Formats: sequence, structure tokens, C-alpha cells
Amino acid sequence: MDHDSKESVADSLRLDGNAAAGILSELFVPDLTAARATCAGCGVTQAVGALLVYAQGMGTVMRCPSCQGVVLCVTRTATQVWLDPTGVRRIIIAAAALPA
Repeated sequence: MDHDSKESVADSLRLDGNAAAGILSELFVPDLTAARATCAGCGVTQAVGALLVYAQGMGTVMRCPSCQGVVLCVTRTATQVWLDPTGVRRIIIAAAALPA
């Protein structure tokens, strides 16, 4: 399989960040897809719902649409959910979305 074929398969599996709403709601009370994330790679800030999501198998990988860098990874095992925020500088959640 050549490089272009691999990219077209990956592109056909890609969703937008809203596809991660379910798994993120297990970790965060407010809907995190409305929060804004700053990519550690390129510095672009955008809604988490605008990130590109690859959610096959036991993991969810969220990539920056500007630089394709990995912003967040969420992995589920039988006993744990792991959040790897290595690729995000900050996540900004609107105060109105937080519980009182």
C-alpha cells in the first residue's frame, strides 16, 4: 500500500471533534466539545469540536486540523480511561458550562 492510499484510508475514517463527545463526557462534566483548545504544535486555538477525530479500537486520537499534530488521546481499557493531553497547551471552558 503506497503513502497516498494510506492517507485516503485514514481520511475516510476521520470524523470531527464532536465524535469524541461521549468519551470526553465520561471524564469532564461539561460538554468539552464546546471548549477551546490551543494546539501545542502550532498554537492555533479552536473548539475541541473542530479537531479531527480518529476513534477506532480502544483509542480516540484528536488532531489539530491546522498542523495535523496530535492534541489529545483518550484510551479505554477494561478498568481505566487514560487521557494524554501532551499536544494541548490549554483547554478553555466557558464558565457558563461549569456546574454551579
